[in-house]
Amino acid sequence: MTSRTIDFPIFDSDNHLYETQDAFTRYLPSEYRSAITYVEVRGRTKIAIRGQISEYIPNPTFEVVAAPGAQEDFYRNGNPDGKSLREIFGEPIKCPDWARNATARLPELDRLGLDGTLMFPTLASVLEERMRDDPDLTHAAVHSLNRWLHDEWTFNHENRIFTTPVITLPIVEKAIEELEWCLDHGARCILIRPAPAWGLRGPRSPGLPEFDPFWARVEEAGVLVGMHSSDSGYADLVSIWEGKGEFLPFQPNPFRGLVMGSRPITDMMSAMICHGALTRFPDLRLATVENGGSWVRPLIASLELMYKKMPQEFPEHPVNTFRRNVYVNPFWEDGLEGLIDIMSADRVLFGSDYPHPEGLGDPVSFIDDLPDSLSNEDVAKIMGANLKELLHA
Repeated sequence: MTSRTIDFPIFDSDNHLYETQDAFTRYLPSEYRSAITYVEVRGRTKIAIRGQISEYIPNPTFEVVAAPGAQEDFYRNGNPDGKSLREIFGEPIKCPDWARNATARLPELDRLGLDGTLMFPTLASVLEERMRDDPDLTHAAVHSLNRWLHDEWTFNHENRIFTTPVITLPIVEKAIEELEWCLDHGARCILIRPAPAWGLRGPRSPGLPEFDPFWARVEEAGVLVGMHSSDSGYADLVSIWEGKGEFLPFQPNPFRGLVMGSRPITDMMSAMICHGALTRFPDLRLATVENGGSWVRPLIASLELMYKKMPQEFPEHPVNTFRRNVYVNPFWEDGLEGLIDIMSADRVLFGSDYPHPEGLGDPVSFIDDLPDSLSNEDVAKIMGANLKELLHA
């Protein structure tokens, strides 16, 4: 348990729910109903999207799951014995009731010492990449999921659980329509994957002016944009070296880990800055979640170099743009002091990834990895005040 006395609100920027089997299909229009199905493969249930079985998440029903924080020792001490991922995960547990609905989650938040949290879906990260050449289907599937999320969780449960509906960007008008629906239903934070928007003309940077009507409405509404790690399509980059194949986060692959790593979030932030969106909309607030923080220093250095070489291409210093618009949720193992020095305590968010196995089993223990040199005020900002303010909670 945490070694510090806590006398301030704790808001976790990264909690997760586990979807039920009808999460994508409960409200899916009949013409798309066959696009998402569950099938039995050698006695195990798998999800099939447009007829292709996905192993992206090996157990998409979440009937059993890894225990919260099962991989914490792995991330803290490495794997000197070369254990398999199954050995590291340990014995699975039955999916807890509190992972399925908001009412049951509140007592769990109390037990963990959390006053509030952002709540992200888990299986949702499988959707967009596997539908990217069919924008209409993508928008329909995302809206179906959002209606399920609102049914089971709402988007603001007792001002403590802020569930994040997904916004997909391929068709700007439909993205705005989805945003309005989410705002009308109480969303305080929306979820956008760090990836190109695959529209009718192929992939495009969300930072380009064609997406300005969407970002203008986001800025006007003052809603937080959560850019949580996802399947951002970077298996395409790996495929030129290893051959084509689905991105499988639960299958060890050191080459994929090195190549993909922080590329999606780094590229997304670079695009939003270099294509001007964060300058045109200076009041946008982006929270990068479960992407770690080790990518920030290299990005800052690259932005400094680009500005030195071609200042005429930037309406303002890009590092200032980044520090103004972006909040970073680092991994506890990142070496937090350096990140806080770069971003300041005002732009850093605590997040535990609870109850995922790669997260913290005791979320509030994140505080013990903060530098001892931080003032109590700065600790309070990182552990809750920053996110509380962003959510207007």
